[in-house]
This record gives sequence, structure tokens and C-alpha cells, in this order.
Amino acid sequence: MFLQTSRRLAPVLLLGATSALSLPAAPAQARAAGDHLTVTVRNAGDGKDGTFELYCHPGGGSHPDAGRACSALDRGARWGTDAFAPVPAGTMCTMQYGGPATAHVAGTWAGRPVNASFDRGDGCEIGRWDRLVPVLPDMAR
Repeated sequence: MFLQTSRRLAPVLLLGATSALSLPAAPAQARAAGDHLTVTVRNAGDGKDGTFELYCHPGGGSHPDAGRACSALDRGARWGTDAFAPVPAGTMCTMQYGGPATAHVAGTWAGRPVNASFDRGDGCEIGRWDRLVPVLPDMAR
């Protein structure tokens, strides 16, 4: 009797296992593998320049505020969107200058490659930079 029951359950268990494997990964699952970003900041002044390693899930690295930076990225992460995307072409931006600071972020976030450059050349770029504080330095301080 036990053997017959086991034979009937085996295909169901196997079907369940293969179905679970075919599902797309959830954001938390993608991040669970560990995220690593290299953040290079130039011309920001006040000791903010440098190249910093940021590890999340678990957090660490040489980034000056790794814990808050990882938390900010987690809060801003939306499945299917790119937190590091450039300002879309044709966007109307205020003509203000936020200073000479530039940054480059490269690595892996949420299972996706990252290779993004940042500056503060107009209002849109300033807003894009500010959305990534504290990954990028807070220029208001």
C-alpha cells in the first residue's frame, strides 16, 4: 500500500519541482546571490572622491556608508526597472548646473549588470544623482 501511494505522489512532486524551477526569479531571490558595485566619484570635493566597493546581501565593502547605501538601493528597486537608467532622450530638464562632480557605477545589482555614468550637468541629472544618495555622495552637504 505504501509503495503504491509513493508511486502516485512521485510524479506530482516531480511536476511541482520542475514548475518551481521554471518560474522567473523574484527580486529578493535575484539579490540573494549577492550584489557588488564599484562606485568611482570624481570632482565631488570635501573628501568625497575615490573608488569604493559596495557589497549588499550581505552588506560591506569600502563604501563609507554601505549599510545605508544598500538599504536605499533596496527601497528604490522595482522589479523590471533599472535604478541606474539614464535620463530618457528628449526629457525636458531645467538648465541648472550642479557642479563638476561625476560618478561611475559598475557591477551587478539584482542579478543584472550595471555600467552607469552620472554627472550634475542639468536638473534631470542632478535629480538622477540625488535619487542614488547615499550610494553617491550627498552634494548638499
